[in-house]
Amino acid sequence: MGFPLPSGYENAFRGLIFFCIRHVSISNTSGGLNITIATRESRLALWQAEHVKSLLQALGHRVQLLGMTTQGDQILDRSLSKVGGKGLFVKELEVALQEGRADIAVHSLKDVPMDLPEGFALACVMEREDPRDAWVSPGCDSLADLPQDAVVGTSSLRRLVLLRESLDRLGRQDVRIEPLRGNLDTRLRKLDEGQYHAIVLAAAGLKRLGLSARIRAIFAPEQSLPAAGQGALGIEIRSDRTDLMQALSPLVHMGTWLRVAAERTVSRAMGGSCSMPLAAYARWADEGASHALCLEAAWGDPEGRTPVVRVAETAPVETLAQAEALGHRVAQALRAGGAQVAGG
Repeated sequence: MGFPLPSGYENAFRGLIFFCIRHVSISNTSGGLNITIATRESRLALWQAEHVKSLLQALGHRVQLLGMTTQGDQILDRSLSKVGGKGLFVKELEVALQEGRADIAVHSLKDVPMDLPEGFALACVMEREDPRDAWVSPGCDSLADLPQDAVVGTSSLRRLVLLRESLDRLGRQDVRIEPLRGNLDTRLRKLDEGQYHAIVLAAAGLKRLGLSARIRAIFAPEQSLPAAGQGALGIEIRSDRTDLMQALSPLVHMGTWLRVAAERTVSRAMGGSCSMPLAAYARWADEGASHALCLEAAWGDPEGRTPVVRVAETAPVETLAQAEALGHRVAQALRAGGAQVAGG
């Protein structure tokens, strides 16, 4: 599916398509750039950084990694919603960019705050992996198979409200949903130790690490609507690094960028963070010339006092401005349906 350059981003993306070809030839003759990638040191974060490294090396650049431990990695005894949100996973990486110790930072886009600090820019969104949630359990095929008084683990308020909705529909008020923190390997270890009967994780991370065999089932979006940006990788740079903007342009997947721009706009308009029980997921309604984007969103009360609010809207989208406009309309519909803005 082809897309024109996004309106409103002309300066940052001027000549994006033409520079892709031109830059590759320049890189091969001039030796390319020296690029240091700031990355968290979890196995999944390192996989993501190594993936970007290999793609940039294939374009003629010299790339090395700078491994870092973030505050989000260090605080494991409290939920993210109570200690500052998922921005704790990116702050130290941004400091490395600011100080010149690194050139780019590779993020799981769902961990990136909706508004970046002044002086930073999202330079690239790559093609999306599977955005859905995965059910991981040693002995239960689904929610309906859970034993009496079972424990399900998740670190996400979004998953909590959607799981509780499904469990209530099954009449399974006996099932407890308990917090689950740590990197992917830690969460799987806690499951294997018997602390939980099942856990819910992002399918993308399991697939990227070759752990697809651990997936018992995949939730359809209708069952567990994904988080904004889930499954997509974003690359952050200092906003004055136009050389990196050009170097990263061959890695841009505009179809994914338009989808996650719509999703992240919903979250931004709702004051979204990990303390917001909010889902937003966009998918192309067809592969034809209309470029129709269907954006779904859901909001739930963590205390279960009100039903989950769900809305959906489809509109032609060919630019980031149009994607963001769709996101604003969906956020407005959520509020009209009773969803509460964070801090409101």
